[in-house]
Amino acid sequence: MTEEVPQPPRMPVVALISGAGSNLGALIAAQPRWPYRIVAVISNEAQALGLERARDAGIPTAVLDHRAYPDRPAYDQALAARIDGYAPGLVVLAGFMRILTPVFVAHFRGRLLNIHPSLLPRFRGLHTHRRALEAGETEHGASVHFVTAELDGGPVILQARVPVQPGDDPPRLGERVLAAEHRVYPMAVGWFAQGRLGLEEDGRARLDGAVLDAALCLDEHQSAAQ
Repeated sequence: MTEEVPQPPRMPVVALISGAGSNLGALIAAQPRWPYRIVAVISNEAQALGLERARDAGIPTAVLDHRAYPDRPAYDQALAARIDGYAPGLVVLAGFMRILTPVFVAHFRGRLLNIHPSLLPRFRGLHTHRRALEAGETEHGASVHFVTAELDGGPVILQARVPVQPGDDPPRLGERVLAAEHRVYPMAVGWFAQGRLGLEEDGRARLDGAVLDAALCLDEHQSAAQ
């Protein structure tokens, strides 16, 4: 009889969404390759399609409607308490369309990641594909970063570059950027779950014991080594 080899524990992850949850889908699909497990998906929108993705995968879901709270601090306090109930090692923003309060960000410091559709620090905020095209950029992309109180300003860990092609419009460019997001987000979450990725006291990202003075960057279709 062959003795079963015990599997290493998987880091519990809570995902926050507001919409379709395509990055959530990529994170769910990548779970067999990395030592993390999404234990809950929380949305501020009851109709978010990403909730169905989670339910189809057997992941518990919760809705916390921000409209039911008097202000942003009250909502973030309730959201943090709900997240803490799952005791996650990491919280990931997967299209969560809320600006988080400094108190919330400080509570989850060093274990809060986001994916942003641009090559940060370029084009923080919304409408990144249109803005990249209007600026005449030759390349665009996606960035995974630790979340800080500064909007889209936390230390960037991993980026994927996507060339801008002749005739691109925002939807066409956005589709390729989204595919790049689906490649890099599971990698960064996986590195964190492996204990390879962290946030230094001085606010810089650390990978494999070395401070990242600049983000790691992949070209389109390139894969990062595990």
